[in-house]
Amino acid sequence: MTFSIVAHCPRTGQLGVAVSTAVPAVGSICPYVKPGVGAVSTQAWVNPYLAIEALQRMERGEPGPAALEAVLAGDEARGLRQIGLVDARGRAASWSGELCTGWFGHLVDDHFAVQGNMLVSEATISSMAAAYREAAGGDKRGRQSASLTVYGEEDYALLDLRVDEHPNPVAELRRIHGIARLQLTPFVAGMPRKKGVAVAPPAEVMRMLLEPPPRRPGGGGSAPEPLDLVRDVLGIDLPPERLAENLAAFARILEEIGTLRNLDLTDIHPSVVFDPTAPYRREPRA
Repeated sequence: MTFSIVAHCPRTGQLGVAVSTAVPAVGSICPYVKPGVGAVSTQAWVNPYLAIEALQRMERGEPGPAALEAVLAGDEARGLRQIGLVDARGRAASWSGELCTGWFGHLVDDHFAVQGNMLVSEATISSMAAAYREAAGGDKRGRQSASLTVYGEEDYALLDLRVDEHPNPVAELRRIHGIARLQLTPFVAGMPRKKGVAVAPPAEVMRMLLEPPPRRPGGGGSAPEPLDLVRDVLGIDLPPERLAENLAAFARILEEIGTLRNLDLTDIHPSVVFDPTAPYRREPRA
């Protein structure tokens, strides 16, 4: 169904989940993160309550591996589950039930765990573990959605990016992430915090956000709306119903103009070319 990585940054303390799969909106069902507590991805035959309870246990002080063992012990369908987690001290664990669809498996290291099921091969997991990011292989059905969720110390996300339906969701997520780093991250950096006084965003950030999305660093967004001939070019601002009446009245005239433009009269009359310089040209003497 999916492949994912849960990770803890030992330098910043940030926790995150990146996940991709071949069903829509994976970011709404698989990743769970609580700042200062842990990060979880619940997948295969998804059970969100495993992730929720594991985070509750880690918040009460249980190490990540112990929390995972405890929640699985109470799940009679654990053979169908796959789940990876990491706590705020970097203690990671993962589980792949024996009834998951092959290829399935996981790898666990300090500060992160990667896991996947219904994959082409083990290469996806080993590549993710080696590079600390998503890489080769992938879901053998193709991919459809992807998400990246990162929390720091605040109760809101530093990043929560989702591609809910796309033929190449990981590449699209990478594109969106590049734009978010330039446009969203500076804005989030100025948002209120639990510790410290809220400050206004820097002037350059405000100026950037006042620009249309295509004009901001990294671009993004849709192209500017095309000019409206009547309103923007001719300067005529009419109510929609009045504009429709006028266009209907002139429709026949426009049709006639189009017909005349397309007429080929070459066989009836030779082409007439107007040359304004002709009177000023002298014919060469014999």
